[in-house]
Amino acid sequence: MGFEPPQRLVRALGESDWLGQLPKLLEEAVARHGLNVERVMAPGGRSSLVVLVRRQDGSPAALKLVPPAAGSERERAALEHWNGFGAVRLLGASEGTLVLERLHPEVSARSLPESKALLEATGTVRRLWVEPPAGHPFESVAERTEQQAGALAARADSAPPALVAAALEAREELTAVPSPERLLLHGNFRQSKILGGDRSPWLAVGPEPVVGERAYDLARLARDRVEDLIATTAGASAARRRVNRLADSLDVDPDRLRGWTLFRAVESGTRAMVAGRVGEAETTLEFAAWL
Repeated sequence: MGFEPPQRLVRALGESDWLGQLPKLLEEAVARHGLNVERVMAPGGRSSLVVLVRRQDGSPAALKLVPPAAGSERERAALEHWNGFGAVRLLGASEGTLVLERLHPEVSARSLPESKALLEATGTVRRLWVEPPAGHPFESVAERTEQQAGALAARADSAPPALVAAALEAREELTAVPSPERLLLHGNFRQSKILGGDRSPWLAVGPEPVVGERAYDLARLARDRVEDLIATTAGASAARRRVNRLADSLDVDPDRLRGWTLFRAVESGTRAMVAGRVGEAETTLEFAAWL
């Protein structure tokens, strides 16, 4: 099966064994699940390949191929647990492969006006916050961010030292006095991860599931459309108002949301800087400095 992987995926993964094996992996997955390929989604994401397919009965679906390091088994477990409630429905799976219900990838919440997008986002994410299943494979927020904090400290010279120190201190305080919430979280929730569907207007995709407090799950959403905030003269106050509005709308402690937003923004911004995505890094770090 001849095809060219999207350039966005190629740039993100570089020279990887998985990327080199992708044509063969796709062919095997299509045969294993009895699918007919329509087209590869482009530009697609940075960490997986998504292909629009048809199942044997002619119904539309999406095939997602995930590198081993991305942990598709945790995404699979989360989607199975949600069973289509607030999230895309899992139709089938095998190692490194997910067969998903077909949504409308060209229609995301990010295409809506900002106030409407935030309204739909909060309505979607609250449905995902459920008790995790017994014996679940998900790491905790503390465990995930401990690894991230170590990596952030190692690349501290890629951002203003005071900002890195503030982010690490915020994470330390949040985990030292943890929230009692132990909910299943999306883990990477933002407007572009909410797609239009047929059985429900909006459904979440692409989880990086983790167990912990709701404030952590809102922290990535809080910095959506950061480029719009940067372009205004009142960006700093608008960023703080957004955090407070999100906290108020979902009854989340605003200080904990602000702390997680700061940590996640600095961690993401420094990671982007090291990866050479300078524009993304600078806007993300400027947002973090406003908090």
